[in-house]
Amino acid sequence: MSVHTIAVLVEDQPGVLTRVAGLFARRGFNIHSLAVGTTEEPGVSRMTMVVDAQRKPLEQVEKQLHKLVNVLKVMELEKGASVERELALIKVRTTVENRSQVMEIAQIFRARVVDVAAAALTLEVTGPSDKVEALLDLLSAYGLVEVARTGRIALSRGDGGIRERRLHRVRQGA
Repeated sequence: MSVHTIAVLVEDQPGVLTRVAGLFARRGFNIHSLAVGTTEEPGVSRMTMVVDAQRKPLEQVEKQLHKLVNVLKVMELEKGASVERELALIKVRTTVENRSQVMEIAQIFRARVVDVAAAALTLEVTGPSDKVEALLDLLSAYGLVEVARTGRIALSRGDGGIRERRLHRVRQGA
């Protein structure tokens, strides 16, 4: 199995998220992350899903997604052919003695301090998922109090958008 990032444009209607996620669940795919938001076009939302699946069954799910009434476009975003980011808020335990060390680590990762409490700092970091993971690994030594992550969002590289693509899958060099 391998990790795939799928972008789905849908009509902004009640129940669409349930139908799309249900299709993956019925096929036994675990959705690692799911981010949904509005797009540049009123009435259209974009879902970005990260799933762990083999290529052939995933292609079948993509075809079934196209058959759903409110689905407008489906595209796989491959790692080299897309820009991927994630946002995380991380609350880490601090003391007077180690607060500067935590702030130094945050600075190295270009994370921002967004809240300061007597015994904790809350950091905001954006970037590729592996950058977020690396920061979490370093901060875990100090004690993670709480973590909230958006999940991966992604756009294809280049000047064209998802609506302008003829294929439902973007491959490197295509």
